[in-house]
Amino acid sequence: MSARLPVACLLLSGCAGAQSALDPGGDQAQALFSLFALMMWVCGVVYVVVVAALGWALWRAWRQRGADARGDGDATHRTDGRLRRLLPVAAGAILIGLTVLITGSFLADRALFATRAAPALEVRVTGHQWWWRIRYRDPASGGWTETANELHLPQGRTVRLVLESADVIHSFWVPGVAGKLDMIPGRTNRLDVTARRAGWYRGQCAEFCGLQHAHMALAVKVEPSDAFRTWLAAQAAPAGRAAGRGGAVFATVCAACHAVRGTAAGGRAGPDLTHVAGRRTLAAGTLTMTRGNLQGWIAQPQAIKPGTSMPAVPLTPADADAVAGYLAGLR
Repeated sequence: MSARLPVACLLLSGCAGAQSALDPGGDQAQALFSLFALMMWVCGVVYVVVVAALGWALWRAWRQRGADARGDGDATHRTDGRLRRLLPVAAGAILIGLTVLITGSFLADRALFATRAAPALEVRVTGHQWWWRIRYRDPASGGWTETANELHLPQGRTVRLVLESADVIHSFWVPGVAGKLDMIPGRTNRLDVTARRAGWYRGQCAEFCGLQHAHMALAVKVEPSDAFRTWLAAQAAPAGRAAGRGGAVFATVCAACHAVRGTAAGGRAGPDLTHVAGRRTLAAGTLTMTRGNLQGWIAQPQAIKPGTSMPAVPLTPADADAVAGYLAGLR
């Protein structure tokens, strides 16, 4: 018993948390959870019936041996007749179970992908190897605010996610908020999500997309509408930090690939870094956001995330420290 308890606790730990489909925090996740629960009940009943029938068949075989030993063959004949009469009942039960599952699946799909009027908020999510470009459309001006690797959603409001890929097939999946939908090069998919419970969730690319597929995570924060509007307004603002030495080095070495609004840096190959220090993680969930991790990522990105598009930048320790300090101030 003592050895089984830790194993059971370990298995149960996968049923909750920031990336659990069994802990829904949004309408779409709830629809999928309800379908899962229905399948578990139907399949569970079928499992119990099948195990009971197996046990009964074994008991019948044991009793048959006793009847053969006594020479009583009529008892077996009578039992076989009753079994034949039960076959239509069993077939009807199977048909009812399958019909329930098909109906539940149809209703869940209809709820997930029902045609709706365009929500007020549209967010474009583009998958790259191996990070996420995220752009929010301002409902008033129609302008776009770009960030990366961290998705914010207003609580209780439906948001339309426009999903695209810049290179290979990726798959957007935040199990606590919504279901999985592929991101295919040359094609645009749309997913409407309505998050109900505030908090942090974890998303993940769910389609193998190369060497660092496992390190293509997405931090998702659901927050009240007022807090979301405040956050989005802050993200739309340009960088409000004096450049100094770190900014000068960044403009010389890093600006070709990265953008920082309000400066001359306007690169598009890598993530927008305007407010990078305000994010929860670095390198698409690979590292927590700290000054030390920023400096380590700048100095040796290939050692931390082999195969990443960011090359090792030949900076002196003093310059790397200055750039890390500059980025750590971009909030």
